[in-house]
Amino acid sequence: MTETQLPIVGPLVTLRAPRQDDLAPLTAILAEPEVALWWVGYTPERIQSEFIDEPGTTRVIEVEGECAGVLVVLRGADPEYPTTVMHIFIGTRFRGRRIGEEALALGIRAEFAAGISRITLDPNINNEGVIRSYERLGFKRVGVFRDYQVRPGGHLEDAMFLDLTRSDFPDGPPLPPRD
Repeated sequence: MTETQLPIVGPLVTLRAPRQDDLAPLTAILAEPEVALWWVGYTPERIQSEFIDEPGTTRVIEVEGECAGVLVVLRGADPEYPTTVMHIFIGTRFRGRRIGEEALALGIRAEFAAGISRITLDPNINNEGVIRSYERLGFKRVGVFRDYQVRPGGHLEDAMFLDLTRSDFPDGPPLPPRD
């Protein structure tokens, strides 16, 4: 098994490789209006291609045995620039428990352990709640990517560029507190 296939287990979240039986729950999650607002145009075919068939970049976020979303881990290939870009979505019924924060913290810790020194995120600038969540993990605002994302109807919107470095948290960010 490769490192991306081995599960990463936290107090509530497990990050694991995708399986074919994740297709239906991921399709349902990406169809939720609050998720589809930011993750536009996901059909079952696209989900199959981008998430299920990409075990090297996709980690399914599992909570209590259920597929709760995805953490996409895009590690750069150039050793001179040891950076990983991450993207994440979780189903609305899993929100409010800091599941996304735990999933990101676990993924970041694994990337730092593998020698990566910088993690970047690029959420839509209007997704203020998720930006606050990322900042709770220690991410810093670097700047704005102008006209970054094509939105429904064809207009462009900006993204907030955030990063977190291993020098910020040598062992990775702390996991969210659990009661």
